[in-house]
Parts: sequence; structure tokens; C-alpha cells
Amino acid sequence: MEFCRDTSMEMNDGYRIPVVGFGTYAPDTVPKHKCEEAVKVAIEVGYRHIDGAYLYENEEEVGRAIREKIADGTVKREDIFYTGKLWSTFNAPEMVSSALEKSLKSLQFDYIDLYIIHTPLSLKPGDDLFPVDGNGKLIFDNVDLCATWEAMEACKDAGLVKSIGVSNFNRRQLEMILNKPGLKYKPVCNQVECHPYLNQRKLLEFCKSKNIDLVAFSALGSHRDERWVDQSSPLLLEDPILNALAKKYNRSPALVALRYQLQRGVVVLAKSFTRKHIEDNFKVFDFQLTAEDMKAIDSLNQNLRYDPCQEFLDHPEYPFADDY
Repeated sequence: MEFCRDTSMEMNDGYRIPVVGFGTYAPDTVPKHKCEEAVKVAIEVGYRHIDGAYLYENEEEVGRAIREKIADGTVKREDIFYTGKLWSTFNAPEMVSSALEKSLKSLQFDYIDLYIIHTPLSLKPGDDLFPVDGNGKLIFDNVDLCATWEAMEACKDAGLVKSIGVSNFNRRQLEMILNKPGLKYKPVCNQVECHPYLNQRKLLEFCKSKNIDLVAFSALGSHRDERWVDQSSPLLLEDPILNALAKKYNRSPALVALRYQLQRGVVVLAKSFTRKHIEDNFKVFDFQLTAEDMKAIDSLNQNLRYDPCQEFLDHPEYPFADDY
């Protein structure tokens, strides 16, 4: 899984994934048109990997931005690598295909490049993204993830997606899929929270041993949404070591954090709604950290998880970092 000139690497199914992706999640305080404009800017800057999800409720805007940049000749559809996600209320195998069709309709795409199970936790099926009971507690559902995976495989066979993977899975959950009788396709990736304060070393080693790519979200810490993030948690980009290295290389702490992941063989996602930051975050290919620098950043790990909400964290099936 070595990097090549076009800044992508080959996944275990033969398709290539750009190693730097543009994230499209936005909190409710950000107008949807801002996300649409940011995607267009990202494509103009050079991003070809766009990471989206049904949960984000902006696939219509993201799809429109991509189609506009196709229409004006900036890119072709085959140049864009779009990641979509199966939300937890659709994990029941009989709902997978219809959930995918919803995303395709919103995006106005014929296919999705990579479709991943958003979380191993399943929620009660229905229109509510976060179904709750009378006490405001999330209502979980019991779904056999192996059956969900078979439905994902069927979507790939139908040509609706090129590649399939997972997100927020720990080692045990990955092994459950890998050891499934009759497995047709291995997950190509596992997208997880990963940054210097949560470097996922053990999970990364396991994924590499199975030829599964690790994709890092919240690679720059977090948007620090008060609904999910403990506001007393330390700010990653204010870390003294990252800032010292940023000064050493005349780069931003964000670029140092992103470069760290690339040199570990991790696909990294970055997001912003300002042109300057979108441009700056893509300047990650023109410098290299030393082995000593990498060790210094490794030492920052404290298994600090910024995402997601506490109720997910409290659920016994949630993939804690130390469970990898």
C-alpha cells in the first residue's frame, strides 16, 4: 500500500483511493449552501476524494457541487471518489439497498465509489436519525452485521457501488466480518476517529495485517460541537509538540497532523468551510517528517476520543480505542 504520484493508493479490491479526502459533515449552525460552496472550492484546489454520509443531510448539496464541477469541465465523474455511508437506522439487511438508493437519488449519481457501514451499532428503523424513547434515550436495534455485510456485497454486485467498507469497527467486529462463512468481499477500509491524541496504533497494525486501509476522521481534533464534545478536552492544534514541529517546517500544526497520518499509511480526511484552510490543508505532499518527528507525535497518544455522543460511548458494543 505505497503512495503513488497521483496521491492515491490501491485498496484490496484493486480500486484506488485518494489519500487525502475532503469531509462534508457540518453542524446545524453551518448553512447547507456553505457546504456546497466548500465542496466546489475543494475540487478546484485539487481534492478528488469527497467524504459524505446520509446522516449529514446534505448529500443533495454535495452532489450538486460535484455535478457543477463536472459540468464546467474541472473534473470528470471518474475523477471523483465519493464515499457514502449506511446510517444505523438502515443496518437491517432488507433496508441496505433502499438506503443506498436514497443517497444515489440525492446525489444524482449512478454509482458510489465507496459505501461503508457508518457504525456497528444499529438503531430502531424509521424516519428519525436518532430514535429515542420517552426518557430521551436512544433506541437500539439488534441486527446481525454479517447479514448487513451480505447486503452490502449485493450492492457491489449490482454495480451500485464499486467498493465497500466499514466505519467505527473494532478488531472483534472486523474479525466477525472477515471470518464470516461465504465472505465474498473483504472490507476495503475502516474509517475511524484518528489523530495524535488517539493514534489507533493497535487497530492500524491489525488493519494493515489484513490489507484493510484505515481512514482517519477528526484528524485535526474535532469541530467541538457541544452536543458531542467535552468542552474541557484539550485542543489538538494547540499542542506544544505539534506547534514546535510546525515552526520547524514552516507549516501549520494542522498540516503536521495530516502529514503524520500519511506517513503512517493512513488515508486522512480534512474539512473546512474557508478557502484558505481548504487550500492550506492540501499542501501536505511537499514536506516530510523525520522518524524522530514521527516518534514525538506518537508519544502524544492518550486515547482521547472526541466523538461521538456519550450514549454511544456507553453502549457495550461501542469500539473503544483501547479495545481496538
